[in-house]
Amino acid sequence: MPSEEQWSAARARGRLYAALRGWFGSAGFTEVETPAMVALPGLEPHIDPFAVGRRWLHTSPEYAMKRLLADPGCPPIFQLCKVFRDEPPSSTHNPEFTMLELYRPGADYHQLMRDTEGALSAAGGLFAKAPYQRLTVQQAMLQHAGVDWKQHADAASFARAAGVRAASDDTWDDVFFRIFLDHVEPKLHEPTFITEYPASMASLARLKPSDASVAERCELYARGVELGNGFSELTDANEQRARLVDEQEQRRRAGRPVFALDEKFLEAVGRLPQCTGIAVGVDRVLMLLTGAKTIADVLLFPARDFGG
Repeated sequence: MPSEEQWSAARARGRLYAALRGWFGSAGFTEVETPAMVALPGLEPHIDPFAVGRRWLHTSPEYAMKRLLADPGCPPIFQLCKVFRDEPPSSTHNPEFTMLELYRPGADYHQLMRDTEGALSAAGGLFAKAPYQRLTVQQAMLQHAGVDWKQHADAASFARAAGVRAASDDTWDDVFFRIFLDHVEPKLHEPTFITEYPASMASLARLKPSDASVAERCELYARGVELGNGFSELTDANEQRARLVDEQEQRRRAGRPVFALDEKFLEAVGRLPQCTGIAVGVDRVLMLLTGAKTIADVLLFPARDFGG
């Protein structure tokens, strides 16, 4: 049976959803629903989907929402939905969790950060005071790890400069994430947007027009926890295809299942207006609002109760 802490979190969840929906309604967003079961999952190299017969449970509603966004009449949209990722439960992850995803046409990631902090500030608590701090990756690494990533083109020198260990087969990105996870993330206490990630980590973001070494990507952190990942969205279908092919190869090298490209999604990317979007982990936000120690404490039926 749920504990009193879990029942308290359930009541807090209801208040959070009401606050979010209230803010989005006042800001002119339309709430949408997209299928949870899809023909083709995403290709992120480090995320595995759950199979359901010949289909998959979505790991994010991103592909479907961008197909909506490609419609010339699409307004700003948001969705609160369950998503599924085949990863072991941890203090901050449940295989089934709730995601807030929002998109605004005709805007970039600067407006996205304002939209995100507007929505979350309506929830109160540590998120009440906006604007949140903004640091580029370069600034955050210099401040918290004492290293400038732009000055190190190879993994070995990057690791030495930061004082971290690097195996002979570590890539530059491997070293980057080790530095970031060990020396930067734990120090991001107040709500903070980290921006301008290296171009190799652009994911679905466009590169910054004035500096192609970085992507117009932002991530939101608080209390050392990653809460959201957003972009000025890539609208070049050819570039998007090349990136997805590269992700297929990364999955192949890692021994993970490799999925076909979603051609309907790629066709939609070529019709996207300038736009921006972010995905926010709602259960993690709720953890921080309630002071819960683990994600299981804010779920009435966490995976641990089912032996998962």
